[in-house]
Order: sequence, then structure tokens, then C-alpha cells
Amino acid sequence: MTNRRQFLHLAAGALAAPALPGLAAAQAYPSRTVRAVVPFGAGSTIDIVGRIVMDPLSRLLGQTIVIENRGGAGGSIGSAMVAKAEPDGYTLLINASAHSSALAVNPKLSYHPADDFAGVIPFGTVPNVALVAPSKGIKSLKELVDKAKGGGLSYASAGMGSATHWAAERLRLSAGFSATHVPFRSGPDALTEVMTGRVDFTLMGMSSALPFIQDKKLVPLAVSTVKRSSALPDIPTSLELGFANSDYSFWMGLLVAKKTPPAIVEKLRVETERVLKLPEVQSKFKPQGIEPMPLTPAQFDALIKKEVDANIALVKAAGLKFN
Repeated sequence: MTNRRQFLHLAAGALAAPALPGLAAAQAYPSRTVRAVVPFGAGSTIDIVGRIVMDPLSRLLGQTIVIENRGGAGGSIGSAMVAKAEPDGYTLLINASAHSSALAVNPKLSYHPADDFAGVIPFGTVPNVALVAPSKGIKSLKELVDKAKGGGLSYASAGMGSATHWAAERLRLSAGFSATHVPFRSGPDALTEVMTGRVDFTLMGMSSALPFIQDKKLVPLAVSTVKRSSALPDIPTSLELGFANSDYSFWMGLLVAKKTPPAIVEKLRVETERVLKLPEVQSKFKPQGIEPMPLTPAQFDALIKKEVDANIALVKAAGLKFN
């Protein structure tokens, strides 16, 4: 009996042992400077939001977080760096929905957006808003769709494969109309052309569009999220209006290399969640129309996998071509 008890005790200890290194690593983490890669230029929306979050996160973690902007190739250069980095929690990726569309834009990507990363936590989501100039005289999304079905309309985006492009294509396919895509170098450029009436409509992120909506320079017709936006509570969603599968959420969040120890991922999630609830952070998020997006790491991973597949299907359905 004694030998049996000793055997069971040793067996239990052996089973528990593999978990100890990961637990110890999480307790010690971080013990040095952390690098957070933003795969877009300084001053971009994701860069601004990332800095809002990383500053208080560094205080909570007790270590410096250095933000490194590595833009280019639609975000894939910086993302590839993190995918190939040591999976120890010292190289983070601050990215957005472009992460999920990268493979659809470039099938020869050097990494897989879902398979090579672990989602930590979304910072939040920003609705895209269907917008027209007041001079167009269009008051509802139905009016826009009816007019588009007559032919001849154009829509602006912040570039091929951008969130604004995906959002417009989802609406276009759902509603069953054709329109000429006019890509620009940035969101502000696209908004300017829509405001002047030279391009008929766009689906732009709330953070960029809200000041122009408030100044009556643009008319909001619908938002692309599942729920209405708190920034524009009187504006319906495209789903409410009967356009199935037209929703598209622009999320921003934190990711790490896939094999990062779960205990470190969880520590990052817990501390980042604390940051997102801080009044100082919320006061900066609200004017940009950023809505909460509470997801566990597993749910975040599932969302990215679903979006990767959906974007690949969208490219095929819409017949999109990328250079």
C-alpha cells in the first residue's frame, strides 16, 4: 500500500511538473523591456490607439514597452517580424482587421494570420459608416442601393484591401449592385472626395468620419456592425435594414507569436483588460467611436480564423484582383 501511495504521489508530481516552468515564466514576466510592433506608420489610427493602451500597460507590468513602427506591404512586414520572433511575450503585435485580410490580398504571405499568432485581447471595434455628401440628396441606405442598382455610382476607399474596401464590398455583394471602386492613399483623401461629391459614397471608420458627420458635411446612412454604435445611436445597422452578411467590424488588438506560453498570454490579457477600463483610456476612445469588444483569447483566435476564411471567399466572390 505504501509503495502504491508513493507511486501515485510521484505520478501526480510528474503530471504537474510541465506546468511549473510556464507558471514561473508568467510570474517573472516581464523582467526586461518589451517591444510592441505596429505594422503601420506613426500617426496611423492603430499607432495612436496602440500608444494609448501601451503607456498605462507598461506601468501595470512594471517594464518599459517600446513601440516600433514597421510599416509596409499592408502591415505584413511588421507582422512577419512578430510571427518569427521568439514566442516569449517580449515581442508583441498591435494590429487591426488588416491582419485578417492579409492572406486574401497576398496568398504567398510568409506567415498565416491565424495559425502563426495567438490573440491576446481586442482593444475595441470601430464601426464603418455608409456616407454620402448632403448634395447627393440621399437620405437612407435603401435610397443609395436603389440608385446604385440603376448603375453609374462610385465608391471611395482608403486603398485596395483596406477595411473601407472590405466593408463596401460586403455591402455591395449583399445588396446586389455594381459600383466603380476608387481607391485612395488614405481615409482622409477618400472622405474629401465624397464630401465634394466627386465620388458617390464610402464606408469609412467612425473615428475618421464622426467630425464630418457632426459638422453636417457627410450624411450617415447605416453602420456596418452587428449592433448600433453608441456614437450614432439613431443610425441603423445595415443588418437591421435587411442586408444579410453586410456587417464588417474594424477591430484593433494585441497579438503574440503562436507558441507564447498560455500563462504569459493570460497575464497580458488580464493587465490589458485593466487598462481598457481606465477612465483615462475610455476618455480617449470615446471621441474616436471605439466600442468595447470583450473576447477571450480563444474567442479572438476564432474570430481571426473566421475572418481570414471570409475574406478569401470575398475576394473570389467579388472577383477582386491585387497586384
